[in-house]
Amino acid sequence: MIFMVDEKKKRMLLSGGEAVAYAEMQINPEVCSAYPITPQTPIIETFAKYVSDGKVTTNMILTESEHSAMSACIGASAFGARTFTATSSQGLLYMNEVIYTASGLRLPIVMAVGNRAIGAPINIHTDHSDSFTVRDCGWVQIYCEDVQEVYDTMLMAQRIAEKVNLPVMVMQDGFYTTHSLQPIDILSTEVVKQFVGEKPKTDNISNTKMTIGSFALPDVYYEARIAISKAIDASKDVIENIQKEFFDLTKRNYNLFDSYNVEDADYVFVVLNSSAQLFKEACDEYRKKGIKIGVLRPRVFRPFPFEELEKELEGKKIIVVERVGNYGAEFSPLALEFSRFGKEFYNIVFGLGGRDFNLDDANKVVEMFTKEKQSKFQYYGYKKEMLEEIKE
Repeated sequence: MIFMVDEKKKRMLLSGGEAVAYAEMQINPEVCSAYPITPQTPIIETFAKYVSDGKVTTNMILTESEHSAMSACIGASAFGARTFTATSSQGLLYMNEVIYTASGLRLPIVMAVGNRAIGAPINIHTDHSDSFTVRDCGWVQIYCEDVQEVYDTMLMAQRIAEKVNLPVMVMQDGFYTTHSLQPIDILSTEVVKQFVGEKPKTDNISNTKMTIGSFALPDVYYEARIAISKAIDASKDVIENIQKEFFDLTKRNYNLFDSYNVEDADYVFVVLNSSAQLFKEACDEYRKKGIKIGVLRPRVFRPFPFEELEKELEGKKIIVVERVGNYGAEFSPLALEFSRFGKEFYNIVFGLGGRDFNLDDANKVVEMFTKEKQSKFQYYGYKKEMLEEIKE
């Protein structure tokens, strides 16, 4: 349900899922194809109501699976339609085959993802196992901390996708963000339409003799994949330019990553999405004690801003705190990206499957590293006695 808080200031009380739907209602894409899955469901349920109430002219395609949903998006986008979808967890994995197709065909599809653990065992709560599984599929990936950022990023994502001709995923934490209400500042639909603009006219299968999805032998396939890689790399400048335009419009500032008291920090905690808020509070408390703590929240994960992060983290002790297991690797997937930076490096995995992690936990993690030497990798917050029972 949507509540108007202050009509003059254009503030609304929305959940993360509703914020995605509201942004898309203002954009009014030509096609939305989706299949419901927890915790993505409120995104599509809310947007479907906009369709049924006549608030958008979007063609809503409800399919029998996520694979078919993405396939329909690919077909629509290949014909030149502005196209949107959303998914979570197993649904994202079920799309995997055609996710590669979307980027390989350079289609500007926008997809919202409610991050959720993947099975087995079945779990409907948040961690980042789903989107990290597809991190190298050729999509731009952007991670959001709160509902305001979700709304703003969906607007920017449409511009980014159509500027670089690549699909874009926008991530938010399942339940923590998708179902949590937050008063946010919204733009008028008129301003949104001016900012996003009309979909650029491009060659597509309806107006040219071009072939979509042709067979590629070894003499051309290699170059085609490199072209996608170069397009992802080039998208970084486009993202920064669009973020600057958005700041000029709203005074809400977004960067490739969110840097909180990092400049003079001795210890920098790298945390994705909503959990970064806890570490920022912990950072403030330890700063009062004279201990220089900083928090870095990755925002644009693909393209990964190597040069900017290397400069930002030079000489720091880095602790990556992440909701994805390492499963046979030295570090978790996020940590592997950061392990080249700083003068010391550590990795903690926490909160898998939505295991609660609160401000006390964040303070304990910070205290661990400020008081004594820690191992390079560890799990935090699991029940040792239960793990022993599972082993047996």
